[in-house]
Amino acid sequence: MVRVFTFASGKGGTGKTTVTINLGTSLAQFGKNTCIMDADIGMANLGLSLGLEDAPVTLHEVLSGAASIKDAVYEGPGGVQVVPCGISLQGFQQSDPDLLKEVLKDLTGSLDFLLIDAPAGISRDGVVPLAVADEVILVVNPELSAIVDAMKTKILAEVVGGHVHGAIINRATPDSMSTITQKMEKVLGTRVIGMIPEEQNIRKAASAKVPVVLKYPASDASAAMKKIAAGLAGMTYDQRAMEPKDSFVDRFTKVLFRGRK
Repeated sequence: MVRVFTFASGKGGTGKTTVTINLGTSLAQFGKNTCIMDADIGMANLGLSLGLEDAPVTLHEVLSGAASIKDAVYEGPGGVQVVPCGISLQGFQQSDPDLLKEVLKDLTGSLDFLLIDAPAGISRDGVVPLAVADEVILVVNPELSAIVDAMKTKILAEVVGGHVHGAIINRATPDSMSTITQKMEKVLGTRVIGMIPEEQNIRKAASAKVPVVLKYPASDASAAMKKIAAGLAGMTYDQRAMEPKDSFVDRFTKVLFRGRK
């Protein structure tokens, strides 16, 4: 049975889209049939982050009644499926966010996970993704303004009947990582399910339009993303066991070059 998670934040710039992409890619790597959807019909950027800005059919067309959701699904990196949203003003004006719930019924039948990237802030088109999800996950930065806005989003999610699964602290600095979890849980009234460090590799991967879990799989940020994804899937993350093993040729080459040193 599919599990639907909506990733939300009270403000833009928390890294919510990057987190959604990387968790979805990680789940697909774990063998889970996973789809990520950009439900930000006004300021979409998930498709842009994956090089799908020219996709002929997007969620805009689906929510305007001009296309089927199955026509808006594209193959993404690492085997994850992607439903991008359009970036045109006309597409935004013609979209009806209230159709999202009906649309999901035609999408989720064969999935294990659907991850929805919700609009930042509190707006009409942002309420629906909070209401249709099985669980909402807050993406928060360790700064006061982001925490306050996340509190507002949590309250809104609960008002519309959503259940908050927990919070992910993104862009955590070494100074904050040892002290922020308990403070965040106390302030937000929900558990912290993971912490992702501030890391240059995330920006490099984003510039290349490749998830960091694929571009820099051995990085601390990738390990953090995969650990969170494993938790969502009810798995225990073991980096050594889950990373792809070297082939015979790879191992032979390493031995050969080691012998030449």
